[in-house]
Amino acid sequence: MATAVLDYESQTLPLANIPSTSDIKRRLGFSELYAPTFLRKVVAEMIGTYMLVFATCGAAGLSKNDDQLVSRLGASLVGGLIVAVMIYSIGHISGAHMNPAVTVAFASARHFAWKQVPIFIMAQLSGAIVASYVLKVILDPITEIGITAPSKSPFQALGAEIVTSFVLMFVTSAVATDFKGAGQLAGMACGCAVTITSIFAGPISGGSMNPARTLGPAIAWKTYKAIWVYIVGPLIGTNLGAWSYSLIRDAEKPFRPLP
Repeated sequence: MATAVLDYESQTLPLANIPSTSDIKRRLGFSELYAPTFLRKVVAEMIGTYMLVFATCGAAGLSKNDDQLVSRLGASLVGGLIVAVMIYSIGHISGAHMNPAVTVAFASARHFAWKQVPIFIMAQLSGAIVASYVLKVILDPITEIGITAPSKSPFQALGAEIVTSFVLMFVTSAVATDFKGAGQLAGMACGCAVTITSIFAGPISGGSMNPARTLGPAIAWKTYKAIWVYIVGPLIGTNLGAWSYSLIRDAEKPFRPLP
């Protein structure tokens, strides 16, 4: 029976012997870790997060101003669709994290280099902040566009953010890191996860699941009500999701290397 192989770093290795992404990254020196290819990843993350925040916060702002223009369900659909679109657009370049909590979770599960985490997060926050200020200008006089705040108690919102972020990261881990996962359908799977979870969490927490998506509008409008919920909740939920999938995946199979 033929052995499946993958050409990696100019070596043809049996599939079972392919090192994990984290093992490979640990062997790389500074020059390789921050090569021009890494700069392309950073720019892709900035653009991807910009598009994500622009679409989701813009739809939320229009829905809040007049739900005849964009319904609450429509705003949730926009969130799922833009995630799917950006995964298919930049997933092969940067992995399409577009979310600091997702980046941290990938690193904690040993699928991403910790050295690259701060730069990815800065790129994501930059894209989110720029998108928020652009929306502030073009949707004037609508105010507080994209602001997420608990509609109930902060702890209820925290619970909603943890649960929905867990679901998002569990699905993401399945399609992004497992060779048995439906890699070609990653965009559709993650987009559907975002849509479903935001429909549930929207009336409770706003369904952010993404610190950058919350911090961008918060900085643009200088509104920081219960901002800790949208940092702590997604970080806890995504890490639990990544670790949970690592626990149940087939340990004898290699990880799918991330871009």
